[in-house]
Amino acid sequence: MDPLQFLVPLGWIETIGPIVPIGILVLVVANIGTRILENRRQAYQAKNDEPLTRHPLNTFTTMGIVTLGLLFTVYRPISGMIMMIAIFGLFVADVFEFEGRQVEADNGLEFEWPKATLGATGLTLIYAMYYALTPLYAPILDMIFA
Repeated sequence: MDPLQFLVPLGWIETIGPIVPIGILVLVVANIGTRILENRRQAYQAKNDEPLTRHPLNTFTTMGIVTLGLLFTVYRPISGMIMMIAIFGLFVADVFEFEGRQVEADNGLEFEWPKATLGATGLTLIYAMYYALTPLYAPILDMIFA
């Protein structure tokens, strides 16, 4: 008996739960692309003395990753919490990286690649690949360790 079954109907989570890691993986890969777009856009804005803005696609993918991570935590609590550590690191790095870029733009410093967010995205990508691609490598591991 699930302690939350009377508070929140969780029957639907069993249906979509197995595809949530695939959704996280897709959004993490898309997030890497949107980070590149955001970096180019902010470099252009800083060069032309425009105020820096976040790229809407990057914001969408980051919020989508956080939302799906929380959903994955409801489906598989321990695996979801491990995944949420990386996702939380990605979210926090994204917030502070944007603030750092604003300081760089205000002081006229040269823009660098967002190393912290790309590192956090890479870690999240590794965890997402581990959970999403389990059906591909599980038979091989079963043959080795069976």
